[in-house]
Amino acid sequence: MPTFDIVSEIDTHELSNAVDQANREIATRFDLKGSASEFELDDKVVKITADSAFQAKQLVDILRLKLVKREIDINCMDIQEAEGSGKIVHQKVIIREGIEQALSKKIAKIIKDAKIKVQTSIQGEKLRVTGKKRDDLQQAIQLIKQSDLEWPLQFNNFRD
Repeated sequence: MPTFDIVSEIDTHELSNAVDQANREIATRFDLKGSASEFELDDKVVKITADSAFQAKQLVDILRLKLVKREIDINCMDIQEAEGSGKIVHQKVIIREGIEQALSKKIAKIIKDAKIKVQTSIQGEKLRVTGKKRDDLQQAIQLIKQSDLEWPLQFNNFRD
């Protein structure tokens, strides 16, 4: 039976490259030269250090641009509030990966309500879709792409 998996994965190598490029841009930008601004990647959490909350917001925008250039979906970013006062402000950007249980149930419900002849099964942080016809699976993929879930989803492991 044809199957495919719905997953949410981030290429960690591309993520580290995007953070490195963002750090290089800080060094060359005139408005950020000589400031305490920097990005630090620690296990899918980008820690931003800046001189002010406004500068931290600018750094988040720089990171966003670098992620888009590296073809990483920016919907995976969970931007936390800026913390600190005085001279240095810290902000965290958590890079979300994997499909949460609630989202898996929502996707399964969307597919079931469309009355497509496929079955879904939740397997940890991914969702497996199985059907008798390849066309039904492709219809399910199009349905998920059209529904606005605000979560970076990929469709892989397509087997006939």
